[in-house]
Amino acid sequence: MSYPQSAPARRPAVVALATAVLLLMAVAALAYAVVGLAVLGDTVDAFRAAARDTSASREQIDDLVTLLRASVVLAAVVAVLGAVLLAGLGPGLLIGRSGVRVATWVVCGIGLLAGCCSLAVLVGERTAPLRLGADERATAELLGLVSDAYPSWWIPVNAGLSVGQGLGYLVVATLLALPAANAWFGRHRSPSTVPYQPPPAPAAPPFRPGEDRP
Repeated sequence: MSYPQSAPARRPAVVALATAVLLLMAVAALAYAVVGLAVLGDTVDAFRAAARDTSASREQIDDLVTLLRASVVLAAVVAVLGAVLLAGLGPGLLIGRSGVRVATWVVCGIGLLAGCCSLAVLVGERTAPLRLGADERATAELLGLVSDAYPSWWIPVNAGLSVGQGLGYLVVATLLALPAANAWFGRHRSPSTVPYQPPPAPAAPPFRPGEDRP
């Protein structure tokens, strides 16, 4: 016969800390989206100015500018959606929804993978630039100018955000796996075994004078 464990009356500090980390990551994602859109105009201008000295045609420059703008806007949209998702997980964690904890673990796994891939791409661009054939010389020249068109602090900030993102997801996943968090999220579960309750004893019949007691 087993009895359900008593649930904690107060929210554990590890759950509150995990929620705070998620909210901090959501704010960072929003800031990344805003800053990326803010520097887009100057980046395009710097790229066009540098591209005039290459062998690329005006059409090739315009095509790459369109691709650059689309990539920045897409990254901003993804960052905003990610921020909304991270912020939306917080209330469910604070009230102890076990399903939200599982969803948070899934998001942390995907986010950690995305952060590692982003960091790998940034490192690869700096250490092993893309090499194209001689017939695509103009494209190679333009692609080499893209990273230089961004502000000097942009690449380090992106690398730092990728590392911070990965560490943040790892911290959140670890905090939600601690015993205190298990007790908090397990308080909504119904016990697997209901304690045995013996039936009440039948009441004795009232005694009447002149009757023999059994």
